[in-house]
Amino acid sequence: MIVDTIATLLGGVLLLRFWMQAVRVRPPSSVAQFTFQLSDWLVRPLRRVVPGVGGYDWASLIGAFLIVLLASSVLFISGQPVEVVLLKSLQRFLQWILYGFMALLIIEAIFSWVNPHAPLAPFVRALNEPLLRPIRKVVPLVGSLDLSLLVALILLQIAQVLVGMIIVLR
Repeated sequence: MIVDTIATLLGGVLLLRFWMQAVRVRPPSSVAQFTFQLSDWLVRPLRRVVPGVGGYDWASLIGAFLIVLLASSVLFISGQPVEVVLLKSLQRFLQWILYGFMALLIIEAIFSWVNPHAPLAPFVRALNEPLLRPIRKVVPLVGSLDLSLLVALILLQIAQVLVGMIIVLR
């Protein structure tokens, strides 16, 4: 449980670091300081091997996968073949990504209800914008309600179910 918690926290920070740079969002200084201090020990050495290409921080993404692979190896090593550990790692990695997107959407919903002008609200909105923009083109406003957050959460839950089937289909 401790290994899984530490791996999830570190993997989440690495995925957040990748996503912030992928969508070109400048984080508030507190978020940036937390994210970079917690992940620099892994990202900096990886950048020597895996440079950023196309404006993406591939070292952060690969670092997150290495963390999930290491955690899965520790948690599921009990006589499992390598391909099962790799498949389980891929499944957990995709689940982390989907849960991260769900968490960002829920945080945005909470900000919109509680304090839409909170200092972190524009940052979270900017992180969610690439997910919500295509949905907003299809889902119209209902009165003054934007249901794109709800639709995105439902689609992410469907994706979560499909990712959960990776091991089952094997």
